[in-house]
Amino acid sequence: MAALTRRGLKVAPFKVGPDFIDPGHHSRITGVTSRNLDGWMLSNSYNLDNFARYAKNADIVVVEGVMGLYDGYDGKSEAGSTAQMAKWLDLPVMLVVDAKSMARSAAALIMGFECFDPELTFAGAVFNNLGSPRHLQYLIDSLAENVKMPCLGGLVKNENISIPERHLGLVTSEDHLHAKETVDVLADLIEDSIDLDGLLKNLPEIKLPTPAGSLPMIGSVKTVRIAVARDNAFCFYYRDNLDWLRHEGAEIVFFSPIAGDQLPREIDGIYFGGGYPELFADKLEKNQGLRAEIREKSDDGMPIYGECGGFMYLCQALYDQNGQRFSMAGCFPFTTAMFPRLKALGYREITLTRDTIIGSRGLVIRGHEFHYSELGKGAQDVQNAYQISDRLGLDKPPDGYMVNRTLGSYNHLHFGSQPEAAKHFVENCMIYRHQKENQV
Repeated sequence: MAALTRRGLKVAPFKVGPDFIDPGHHSRITGVTSRNLDGWMLSNSYNLDNFARYAKNADIVVVEGVMGLYDGYDGKSEAGSTAQMAKWLDLPVMLVVDAKSMARSAAALIMGFECFDPELTFAGAVFNNLGSPRHLQYLIDSLAENVKMPCLGGLVKNENISIPERHLGLVTSEDHLHAKETVDVLADLIEDSIDLDGLLKNLPEIKLPTPAGSLPMIGSVKTVRIAVARDNAFCFYYRDNLDWLRHEGAEIVFFSPIAGDQLPREIDGIYFGGGYPELFADKLEKNQGLRAEIREKSDDGMPIYGECGGFMYLCQALYDQNGQRFSMAGCFPFTTAMFPRLKALGYREITLTRDTIIGSRGLVIRGHEFHYSELGKGAQDVQNAYQISDRLGLDKPPDGYMVNRTLGSYNHLHFGSQPEAAKHFVENCMIYRHQKENQV
């Protein structure tokens, strides 16, 4: 993306799967918002509409895959895989192969990928983790007369360009800013290592799908103001979710809890996305005024919605891995605690078991769950609002809690899977506004 952008091309970036971190890096590099495409959370028509809308003004589209090319929900089907999305969008695949300690076996590996699904097309192969330029020549020789796809080049292993990782994946773009010099190094590496001219010459012209009208349209009439926590601690948001709220008439106002901000004035609801409250627990605790203000709004009946890290912040306290306690907003009468190992990961389908601020009882919404923390004592004393199943339909422990009009859960929901969620949230914000106005 850095190399293509530097060439003066307008890149439309996309990410397959529910990930928040990769799209953040895409957006930093290209200056264009990266959108998620997902074969399980979102319908075929929604994905095609999303692609058509945000690719139409671009010179080139880059869609980053998820896991291995054919990896999806299970070992039986292509559902949720990069291969499925490539066929839905009619795009060729550039296959990136880890060539560490590999020579002629690379041809067998690539042959397997090439023959596994005849309906898939390939733009070429790129080798990663090369030991040397001579290593690349061995690999090129192995492909000759064995595979159809061309070798587009390879990258010699270079620790200096790696992005650091932590417990939820790569460090986010908010915490790992790419300086212009770093971006230039990345672009130089691609230009020197990959045949971009050959790739661009052979890429097909995209025939964009005809939109079916399933995406939000941002109107000019705003009926409510929703405060959205957005900083290094709360940075996991699907851009589509914010667009759906705007579509329903919300004005989005951002604020930063770790910067010491108070709530924006004249708001009718609050949205806390996921992120890393555990890394900024000290700053969140010190912002006592904001914590008290949020608790007061919750007690007053303001609609407040928290996902994963945002949900943790809305609880009474957070314990880090060392057992140190940090006071949080206290809307929910229980605590959360960090663990050194993963506690939950996977797609989730949520069925509301009671009327909530994001929908009426029986409404179904899809999303995913990924966290290293768990709830402490007291959660069983709060009425649950979710029935949860995973992608295979197996029931999971419920963890959607509602106190007053404050709703929290470890699940990240995609409003594109159920636009009624955004509509209900905005409607509840409007109800709250009218109640406050009538009190005055």
